[in-house]
Amino acid sequence: SSTCSALLLFISIMTMFMSGVVAIFEYDLKKIIALSTLSQLGMMMFSISLGLYELAFFHLLTHALFKALLFLCAGILIHGAGNTQDIRSFGGLSLNFPLVTVCMNLANLSLCGVPFLAGFYSKDLIVELACQYSWGIFVLLMMFICLSLTVLYSVRLTYLSFVGPYGGGTSISVCESDYSLVGPVVILSFTSLVSGPILSWLNFPAPVLIFLPVFLKSGALFF
Repeated sequence: SSTCSALLLFISIMTMFMSGVVAIFEYDLKKIIALSTLSQLGMMMFSISLGLYELAFFHLLTHALFKALLFLCAGILIHGAGNTQDIRSFGGLSLNFPLVTVCMNLANLSLCGVPFLAGFYSKDLIVELACQYSWGIFVLLMMFICLSLTVLYSVRLTYLSFVGPYGGGTSISVCESDYSLVGPVVILSFTSLVSGPILSWLNFPAPVLIFLPVFLKSGALFF
């Protein structure tokens, strides 16, 4: 019923918004990724509230792959940084963990919905189809704000962990030579690249063509 849908829509958008805001102020590596998962679950529920059940399931599948990659990379970083989860004690880890850095950034970009990575195929479809629904400007604005929050906490995580100044924690790069750790990460990186288009072709055999005004069409990309 429409009341159920409206309630689910409200709860899902608030979930996306709250988890995005909290993730921006969080310093625990695993908590940031967990809050990001919560935000994406909000995205799936948002999709369901609009009646896009197949798309929600499609997003669940692609999200599972790159989020598993994110958690594995986080585990390697925590293991290599002397079992600390505080990203303030990281910094400059790209020098010690080049492979993990590449894979984790790939997962992060996929999460942000960068074109032609796994997350883009499901996220962009949800956003563009949501733009066709007449729930009003507030819902659309909140959706785009939640999208930009995802990018914000992902960039912050990448900066503090890999790019920013060294935080003073211990760091061992022995993890990179352990194939039982790095092997699954490389495999999941590959699936994070190709799962989007493959699942998209399997789920939606007909090409998707969505007509929108220019500012809405470019909105997702802009945010």
